[in-house]
Amino acid sequence: MAFSSDLWAVILGGSSGFGLATAQRLAEQGMSVCVVHRDRRAALARIEPEFEKIRSTGAKLLTFNTDALVAEKRSEVLDELAQTLGSEGRVRVLLHSVAFGNLKLLVPERKPERKAAREIAARLGVDAEKFQQAVDEVFEAGHPNAHALASPPDYSEKHFLDEDDFLRTIHAMGTSLLGWVQGLFERRLFADDARVFGLTSEGNEVAWKGYAAVAAAKVSLESLARSIATEFAPYGVRCNVIQAGITETPALAAIPGSDHMKAQARLRNPLGRLTTPRDVANVIALLATDEAAWINGDVIRVDGGEHISGISQ
Repeated sequence: MAFSSDLWAVILGGSSGFGLATAQRLAEQGMSVCVVHRDRRAALARIEPEFEKIRSTGAKLLTFNTDALVAEKRSEVLDELAQTLGSEGRVRVLLHSVAFGNLKLLVPERKPERKAAREIAARLGVDAEKFQQAVDEVFEAGHPNAHALASPPDYSEKHFLDEDDFLRTIHAMGTSLLGWVQGLFERRLFADDARVFGLTSEGNEVAWKGYAAVAAAKVSLESLARSIATEFAPYGVRCNVIQAGITETPALAAIPGSDHMKAQARLRNPLGRLTTPRDVANVIALLATDEAAWINGDVIRVDGGEHISGISQ
C-alpha cells in the first residue's frame, strides 16, 4: 500500500534498531516521517546517513534530537509537528521504540559450578584454561552450538536494581507512551484511522537475568496498550504491541549475556536466524494499511516461530 505524504509516522527512538528500520520502511511507502531520538553529537555521523536514506525516498522528514521522556520537550516537538502538518497532515502511525532501561541483577549471582569443559579438557589431556579459551574463541567467532561450554556472562557484583531503577525503566519503556498518545489526541493530530504501536519481548513471560526492570516495563506497556486500544477506539485509534524475536540492536547489545541469548535463539528458531529490524518494520507497515484496521489491542509476535519452537538446530 502506498500512503499519502499527508499521512505521518511519529517514531520515538528512531535513530537505530526497530525505530529507524520502521521510519525507513514507511518512508519507502510514501509516508512522511517525524523521528524523535536522543543521541550524543558523536553519534550523528552514523545517524545522518541513515536519515538521508529516508530523504532519498522523497518522503518528508522532521527530526528532533531531544529527550522524548520529558513532558516539556514532548510538548515542543508536538507543537512544531502541528505547524508542519498544517490543516492537511495527520499522524497515521505512532511507534514507541524507546530503549532506556536499567539492566542489573536483583541480587548477587551465585554461579553454578561448570564441570563439562574441565572434564572434556581432562579427557583430551589438554590444559583446562587453554581449552576454555579455545571454546570462547569459537563461540565469539559466531558458532552458537558452543554457547553451553562458553564462559558465562559477567554481571556486576556491586550494583543491583532498586525501586527507583524500576520506576525510571517502567516510565521510559512503558508508560511514557501515554503522554504522546494524549498529546497527539489533544492537538487533534491523529488521522481518522490511526495506529499506535509499542514493542515488547519474550521477557514479558520468561525471566532473563538482568532484565527484571525492563520486563516490568514491557508488561506495563502491554497493559497500557490494551487500555489505549479500548478507550481511544471510538476516535479511530488502534493500538497493538509487537513482540519481536531476539534481534541485533544496540538495545540487545546492552543486555548482559546477549551473546548467549543470540546463540540460543539461532539454535531454537525454526528458520535458523535471528529476527531483523526490517522484519519488524515490514509487519508494522502491514498493520498500518487499511486492510489491517480490525486488528486492535493485540500482542503480535514477529519472530519466525522462535517462541513456539522447543527444538534446537
